Amino acid sequence: MRILVLDTIHGGCEIGTAFARAGNTVDMVDVYRGTTTKTAEQAARGSYDLIVAPVHLDPAHPLLAGRTLSEPVISHHEAVRQLLDSQVPHPMIEITGAQGKTTTAYALAHLLPGPGILHTSTGTYEMPGKKLLFKKSITPASVLAAAEHANSLSGWLVAEESLGVTGAGDLAIITSPSDYRCAAGNKSALAEKIASAQKSRRLLLAPGIPAPAHADCVCLDTVVSVSGTTCTISLGGRVIAFTNPLLAQPGYCIPLALAGTAAVMLGYDPAPLSTFPGVEGRMSIRKHKNILVIDNANSGTTAETTIEAARYARACAGSPGITLVIGTVKGDGAVCEGFPDDQIRAAIQKIRPRTVIWVGDPPLHTGKPGSSPAPLTIDAVCPTLEEAERCAIDRTTTGAIVLAVKTWR
Repeated sequence: MRILVLDTIHGGCEIGTAFARAGNTVDMVDVYRGTTTKTAEQAARGSYDLIVAPVHLDPAHPLLAGRTLSEPVISHHEAVRQLLDSQVPHPMIEITGAQGKTTTAYALAHLLPGPGILHTSTGTYEMPGKKLLFKKSITPASVLAAAEHANSLSGWLVAEESLGVTGAGDLAIITSPSDYRCAAGNKSALAEKIASAQKSRRLLLAPGIPAPAHADCVCLDTVVSVSGTTCTISLGGRVIAFTNPLLAQPGYCIPLALAGTAAVMLGYDPAPLSTFPGVEGRMSIRKHKNILVIDNANSGTTAETTIEAARYARACAGSPGITLVIGTVKGDGAVCEGFPDDQIRAAIQKIRPRTVIWVGDPPLHTGKPGSSPAPLTIDAVCPTLEEAERCAIDRTTTGAIVLAVKTWR
């Protein structure tokens, strides 16, 4: 076949190379940075047996618009499904969603027995032992290398994926009903995730996600109840419970319940979740001298999670004083959902921190009287999370520091 793969910077090179190894003729075009001008010009004039495009590409892009009428177009997710073919590890669990992906993935890896691969935005690890293999984005193409490693171990694969799943695995999990627009505002990200999960053997949905017409779909709120630090799962005629103090934290409650339910669906005991310690950057706590640091800087950071982190920090520190480190690491294009300035502003105005340290490009309007939107005082601007944390430590003598920066970790 002659195949055109669009978007080389979000996994297109891996997909195109895999198709070429299978004996196909492949053209690959960088549709975002324009580094493949000659190939793009040839692609515009040529015809293909198959076009592979990411779900986040604008449907009006010149290399995509109108071609669906004459040439088959599939997503990067579907391409990876086809490329995996019979080389799918078992069990393979795919996880997508606007928030909670990484925590759910880590929780599942904590309970699964034997060797396996944990592929997340923080890195790809050989388990048990958490040996770092590599760091890749969670674009669907990265699943190819993760699956290859899992097969070499004859082990399981837990894979975090952005904007949907390949549907090749034994179970797909959608962790959040939160939605946003993608593909130049033409698509609902949640709708794309649900559509991609339709081909999965089994499907598990967080509360608030509309259940699709799927033959084996479980909605979390119909099988789980959480009371304090105890989660009870009623599924398949069985009632199983586990306890963990993290269940009392909103950022952990749903991911732990999803992991426990996924375990039951696949025939595993969720009891090991009782010893799950949490994930760095997901409401983890540490101290620097006498200052409490609540670390909630991750790829799923939002205004809501930032407000919850500040509430948690005040409760743990017993003091209202907050130094808030907030923003988005500049150039961190892997964070598809973004952290818009208006959401950051809303979080700051709700929290009313004593000190604000902004990471990345500061907003256009800060503390100028009469400016619109409402004035915002920023005490320092830093390019990276690491520099911002050092700045926060230097400026904080009492209370707590909250790290709420949107970035891959």
